Amino acid sequence: MSEEDRARVTTARQPRHVALGLSPDDLRTMYRQMVMARALDRRMWVLNRQGKAPFVISGQGHEAAQVGAAAALRPGVDWLAPYYRDLAFCVALGMTARDFMLGVYARRDDPSSGGRQMPSHFGLKQARIITTSSVVATQVLHAVGIAYAAKGVPFICLVQDNDYAISVPHRLQMGVDSVAERAHGYGMAGATVDGGDILAVYEVTRAAVDRARAGEGPTLIDAKVARFTSHSSDDDQRRYRPQEELEALLRRDPIERFRNYLLDATLLSDEDDERVQQECAGEVEEAVRFAEAAEEPDPADLERHLFSEAP
Repeated sequence: MSEEDRARVTTARQPRHVALGLSPDDLRTMYRQMVMARALDRRMWVLNRQGKAPFVISGQGHEAAQVGAAAALRPGVDWLAPYYRDLAFCVALGMTARDFMLGVYARRDDPSSGGRQMPSHFGLKQARIITTSSVVATQVLHAVGIAYAAKGVPFICLVQDNDYAISVPHRLQMGVDSVAERAHGYGMAGATVDGGDILAVYEVTRAAVDRARAGEGPTLIDAKVARFTSHSSDDDQRRYRPQEELEALLRRDPIERFRNYLLDATLLSDEDDERVQQECAGEVEEAVRFAEAAEEPDPADLERHLFSEAP
């Protein structure tokens, strides 16, 4: 654990998670969600290399921002308009390993789209996760539309800034250090947070949620995260990112940072961690077998959800 993270383990009077109202069970659940998302993500890369998954777009490095934010929401009550790296977010809100793998294999019972969307284009009706639009930032339109329909615009925009738009670095995209600075021009609240610090993300998101529920308007959160992998399986980041940069990012792995917090706070042991890793790996392998054996989509349903259907 870095000195920065160690200093954050406790406040002057109590551990950070206690000050935030999070129980030990809450923290262990959040950690498991991060581990599960990483295990699913890594397995999808293997499936891609085996020719079984047509496309991979990874969320490795984003897990703390997503799980920390999801912990401040009410699953099945609040609406989520995700983007393609939001695997950990969806896992935290109720998407199972089977649900995810059905989408990877484009099976009939894929809850995201019935096999119509590319992998990692999430959707889960019972969790109020609306189907993913591929174009980054169109999620804002969908989320604001839902918020407008509900009146009062109780909307939170979580930007996960991993410093790259495919291969273009942040410094060549905008003239501000944080996109949250732009919120003030629209009369919105704005906040910048270390997206690798799950408790910091939870704290900022919970404040934004409280603000939205109180009718005090929207919030723009800029979570600074790391992108560990290439943009997608069709990209090779070694062509534009220095190896030293990647090595420095991996030393700040958000899962390791949270694991070290839990170990230092005696809320997790090495044995506990090994059990979580093994359980998640086993669940992922079972989900792969389940999806491989699942039914293919029915061609007769090809035009469903495309055109208006008479009652």
